[in-house]
Amino acid sequence: MNETTDLVTLGWREWVSLPGLGVEAIKAKVDTGARTSAIHAFELEPFSEEGKPRIRFRIHPLQKDQTTIATCTADILDKRVVTDSGGHREERFVISTELGIGGYCWPMEATLTARDNMLFRMLIGRTALNGRACVNPARSYLVGKKRRPKKG
Repeated sequence: MNETTDLVTLGWREWVSLPGLGVEAIKAKVDTGARTSAIHAFELEPFSEEGKPRIRFRIHPLQKDQTTIATCTADILDKRVVTDSGGHREERFVISTELGIGGYCWPMEATLTARDNMLFRMLIGRTALNGRACVNPARSYLVGKKRRPKKG
């Protein structure tokens, strides 16, 4: 029996959406070496709404495009110290949102961090994939949108 038959196969990079944040398309690196997913975010503004901790933040969803900006709001689940691949430790807000890939959509946790100097605006970690997807590291864009969305 092949336990991967019920899993969607992703390439090492995919176009995804974040419907709960109003982001239609963002190119993500699928990184099984990372435990938690990360979203590029700036101008983070934590606030309280009806007694719940929330956060407003902005993202540049498209690589090499500083003019397209999405303003997002989400519930804060936690604040965690995360160690990045370079060994740097950073305290980050953790949110829960939906991850849309092709015709699939499921909840995931993600940290918010500045990824200005990173090639991808989003990283999908192994926790978001667990029980739902497997990765073919030799392929790209197996289920996601295959071209950059039109602006405007």
